[in-house]
Amino acid sequence: MILKSDVIPIGQINKPHGVNGEMSFSFTSDIFDREDVPFFIFEVQGILVPFFLDEYRFKGSTTGLMKLDGVTTEEQARSFFGSTIYLPKSFLEKVEDNEIEADYFAGFSLVDEEKGLIGIISEVDKTTENILFVIPKPNDELLIPAGEEYIQEIDHEKKIIYVKLPEGLLDL
Repeated sequence: MILKSDVIPIGQINKPHGVNGEMSFSFTSDIFDREDVPFFIFEVQGILVPFFLDEYRFKGSTTGLMKLDGVTTEEQARSFFGSTIYLPKSFLEKVEDNEIEADYFAGFSLVDEEKGLIGIISEVDKTTENILFVIPKPNDELLIPAGEEYIQEIDHEKKIIYVKLPEGLLDL
């Protein structure tokens, strides 16, 4: 059984394309183009299921078309609409941290170089120009900028992000 903790999101299915089961998709990582990736993983009725690729091609720098093995009709393709595309974390060493979707970091611990453990990231706020890590606190929440300039190291195995935050940021 594939667990959510064993996969990383790399894109999303946008809509069916044509009547033969082809689908358009957007992606945040082109790892499947740089490496021989024979399958993608999708969540089907709460279970992560691998689907082998028949073919795919790029339409632009962040979009493409794909055909999955066994998906042969527009109706079958439509059932994938909005689905997140996952890859096993075993591909992670080949994916740069800036290619990973921000939501992947929900559940990671955030540890500051000076202050130590800040908390567990409950969600990632992408509604503003700057992506923010949301850390719940009693009767409140902390919003920590997810800028590359603050991130020192990411330990994917232990689910820890080590940061060096500007002085006074946590006092706001």
